[in-house]
Amino acid sequence: MKTSDFDYFLPQELIAQTPMEPRDHSRLLVYHRSSGSVEHRHFYDIADYLNPGDALVINETKVIPARLLGVKEDTGVPVEVLLLRRLSATDWEALVRPGRRLKPGTFCSFGDGRLRCEILNNVEEIGGRNVRFHFDGVFEEILDQLGEMPLPPYIHEKLADGTRYQTVYARQEGSAAAPTAGLHFTPELLDRIREKGIRVVPILLHVGLGTFRPVKEEDPEKHVMHSEFCQVTEEAADALNSVRAAGGRIVCVGTTSVRTLETMADDNGVIHPGAKDTAIFIRPGTKIKAVDALITNFHLPQSTLLMLISALMGREEALRVYGIAVQERYRFFSFGDAMFIE
Repeated sequence: MKTSDFDYFLPQELIAQTPMEPRDHSRLLVYHRSSGSVEHRHFYDIADYLNPGDALVINETKVIPARLLGVKEDTGVPVEVLLLRRLSATDWEALVRPGRRLKPGTFCSFGDGRLRCEILNNVEEIGGRNVRFHFDGVFEEILDQLGEMPLPPYIHEKLADGTRYQTVYARQEGSAAAPTAGLHFTPELLDRIREKGIRVVPILLHVGLGTFRPVKEEDPEKHVMHSEFCQVTEEAADALNSVRAAGGRIVCVGTTSVRTLETMADDNGVIHPGAKDTAIFIRPGTKIKAVDALITNFHLPQSTLLMLISALMGREEALRVYGIAVQERYRFFSFGDAMFIE
C-alpha cells in the first residue's frame, strides 16, 4: 500500500468555496456496501436511511478563532500563530509562520499588545512550537476579539458568517478545524431524526493537526498522526452499547466520531467511557470494531481521511465512487457535499 495509491483527479472548480444554504440542501451520495450501488439524493433525505433503534453519533466540539495575526516584537515582521492544542491555562501547541524567524525566546504581539506570545520550544513531530501567552483578562474573550476562524488553505473566499464553520450542535470549545460532516445538519433535521426513534449521541474530539496533516511519506505506515483529545462519557458509552446490543446500528457523523469510538472500543466492539489523547490511524487493514455506517464529506487525495473511508469500503471502491462523484459534479472538501456509507 502506497500513499500514491489514494490519488484521484479532482477539477479545481469542484472544491467548494462557500457553504450551502440552507445547510441540509447539500447533495448526498449514498453508497450501499452490500451491493456497491450508488444513489444521488439531498442531505435532507438522510433520515430515510436511518432506522428506528439506530444511534447517530455527533462530535460536539466547537471551533475556536485559532488563527492569530500579529507582529514579531523586535522587528515588526508579520507573523501568524495557529493554535492546535491547549496544554495549560497559558500554553498551547501551535503552528507558526515564518517558522525560521520564530525561534525559542522570541515574542510576538497581537492587537497592539493586548495579547503577547512567547515562543518556548520546537515541536519536531508537527514542525511547530509550544507557545506561552501573556495577557490581562480572560484569554477566551481576548481570542474571540483578535482571532480568526482557521479556514483550510484551499478555501479562498472570505467567510461572511463565522457560524457557518460551526455545527449547530457545537458545545465544547477546542478545535482548530470543524468536523465538517456535521455542517449539513439543521436543528429541524435533527428533530426529525429523533422523532423517528433514532438516538442522537454526543461524543467529543477536538480537531487539531491530526485530521488535516498531509501524508508526506510514500509508505503510509511511516506516517505519524498528531494526537488529539477525545472523550466518551459514561452516558454516551451506555447508550451506544445498548443500541448495538439491541441490533441497532452505530452511525457516525464524520471521521472524528469514527476515530473517537474506535479509540474507546475494545476488540469486541464494546465502547468504554473515558478521556484521552488519540493518535489512531485508520486505514485499509484496520479492523473496524464499533462503527456500522458513516456520514462524511469528500476528502483530499492521498489524505488519512480518504484512507479511513477506504478501511470501510475498500480502496478501489472508494476511488470508483469518488470518480462517480467527480463525474456528477459533487462539491468537495469542507464546504462540499456529503456521502453516506452504509
